[in-house]
Amino acid sequence: MSEQFSFQTRLLHNNQKFDKETGAVSVPIQHASTFHQFDFDQFGTFDYGRSGNPTRAALEETIAELEGGVQGFAFASGMAAISTAFMLLSKGDHVVVTTDVYGGTFRFVTKVLSRLGIEYTFVDMTNLDDVEAGIQENTKVIYVETPSNPTMKITNLKEVVALAKKYECLTFVDNTFMTPALQRPIELGVDVVLHSATKFISGHSDVIAGLAVVKDEELAEQLAFLQNSFGSVLGVQDCWLVLRGLKTLHVRMEHSSKAAYELALWLKEQSEVERVYYPGLEGHPGYDIQQEQSDGFGAVLSFELKDKDAVRQFVNNVKVPVFAVSLGAVESILSYPATMSHAAMPGEERQQRGITDGLLRLSVGLESVEDIKKDFSNAFESLAVTK
Repeated sequence: MSEQFSFQTRLLHNNQKFDKETGAVSVPIQHASTFHQFDFDQFGTFDYGRSGNPTRAALEETIAELEGGVQGFAFASGMAAISTAFMLLSKGDHVVVTTDVYGGTFRFVTKVLSRLGIEYTFVDMTNLDDVEAGIQENTKVIYVETPSNPTMKITNLKEVVALAKKYECLTFVDNTFMTPALQRPIELGVDVVLHSATKFISGHSDVIAGLAVVKDEELAEQLAFLQNSFGSVLGVQDCWLVLRGLKTLHVRMEHSSKAAYELALWLKEQSEVERVYYPGLEGHPGYDIQQEQSDGFGAVLSFELKDKDAVRQFVNNVKVPVFAVSLGAVESILSYPATMSHAAMPGEERQQRGITDGLLRLSVGLESVEDIKKDFSNAFESLAVTK
């Protein structure tokens, strides 16, 4: 697809704009588990559904083009994408991981990679000296989330990439919060970009999916081997749903990010809120870095109330957001990291990372921001009544 078009236009006008055989303006869903071979000596592009499928290939090509990589991969979940990428490591290798990483990633690193003889070190990725100090002779990967989940810390990707090149290791970036609509890590030199496509990319709370994109052919060959070997591929119906969600990604991210910024400013002024975490606030430590490496600040923020009782009272009184695991949907989703996204992380570890019992995470959807403010105001009033 010609690079003359903007990202917004390329979401709709790409190689999957219409079916080349029929002209259909929706990618066909190919349910076949196996494919007839017309030549005894030379097989076609597809032979068995685990190894490849036309519908999945359409999604993989699309996400690779949008992220600026050479090849994309679709998995059965975000964690399937992350865990398969980690299998690029071998026994005796070491990985440096951002401290406030998603709880599922924390669990995989500490409970699975460790059993396979792969070592790890958690570091504060906002401090480049700490990152460098965490690198060992056997370090093979630096794993980044930016913004981090749920305290919204920002890592300088260019600096981490330069450090990784210095020590000859790979960089993995979880880009779930930003999506390629707002941040394209491969353009900054990152080797592997990962997504829980369950979130903003599909955007409608109706599919579980994971995506990975790599920057060069050698990595593409290695990850393709692992994808086929593990077999945790995305089903064709879900591939189609993700492709459909991508078409509205730009407009959804634009609305939700604008609303998140307005809510972050508003929450800062509420007496019941002790702290707001959002990289779009000028006082945020990563504000300047985020402006430099991304096209926006995203639609997720976190805010802290006094304690767990205040959180419980607030959650019981809000009406607009669903109170649920996950994020990145058309409806606003309010989550309690301590028992949801980071339940796999021991309490002491959570506290060290700033994931307190008073912390709530809000993924802003497509509702009227004024309705959310009114709803939250009513819930805050309930806190005042119980004081």
